[in-house]
Amino acid sequence: MPAQLLDGKQISEQQIQAIRSRVEQRLAEGRRAPALAVVLIGDDPASAVYVRNKKLACERAGIRSVSFEYPASFSEAALIELVQQLNQDPEIDGILVQLPLPDHIDPELIIETINPHKDVDGFHPYNFGRLALKMPLLRPCTPFGAMTLLQHTGVDPAGLDAVVIGASNIVGRPMALELLMARATVTVCHSKTRQLADKVRSADIVVAGVGRPNFVQGDWIKPGAIVIDIGINRLPNGRLCGDVDFEAARQVAGWITPVPGGAGPMTISTLMHNTLEAHLALYP
Repeated sequence: MPAQLLDGKQISEQQIQAIRSRVEQRLAEGRRAPALAVVLIGDDPASAVYVRNKKLACERAGIRSVSFEYPASFSEAALIELVQQLNQDPEIDGILVQLPLPDHIDPELIIETINPHKDVDGFHPYNFGRLALKMPLLRPCTPFGAMTLLQHTGVDPAGLDAVVIGASNIVGRPMALELLMARATVTVCHSKTRQLADKVRSADIVVAGVGRPNFVQGDWIKPGAIVIDIGINRLPNGRLCGDVDFEAARQVAGWITPVPGGAGPMTISTLMHNTLEAHLALYP
């Protein structure tokens, strides 16, 4: 029997509508809407699409979006100055600097410049550290969104074996911390991992985030496993696919996310959630 689909579009829209209801309630009480500053440097087409989708999500959630768009020649010093101004702006609750940045700008320096209480991406070392200590505040959006998907299966991760494929700071590492906090037993796999397929075959939960199309094969999946595919890759024919061979894995798994329409929408709706949470922390 084919796996059940984890419909990220539907779940994310439910989350956005719940956020909108909370925002509207605050507006009715005479308070202002949360505000998200979105900074885009350069003309990377994928980044422009992501920023546009985030702005549209803000509209649906009732969150005010404030755009700052500059050419690729924008200097690192000027970006630091902009971020510091946004840190001090009482009308801005969240700051998102779209990655990747041009080569002459150090992304780690920019992330560390953001006030951690406005770091709605959840990338600041302060927020990362709090997640590691099981004291989360603003959590990295993609892993947190993946945990929301996991909740919708009705399966408790506690005691289950989870394999995370990929160890990036954006997905793999915080995903492992999220699963540990949920009391799963976690193995993080990366480019130097030996016998990867065997490790995946033992997993009740598989999270793939390596950026390689159809990398995880269907016969790697344990029957009934939950498969969350974070990857999004464009094939030569223009089609999008994930890091998991979806059609093959679907015949074995218990639950699986489609690509597109799985983890991607959840990342954006989680960003809206973080923006509201940042606002409520600043203005209870």
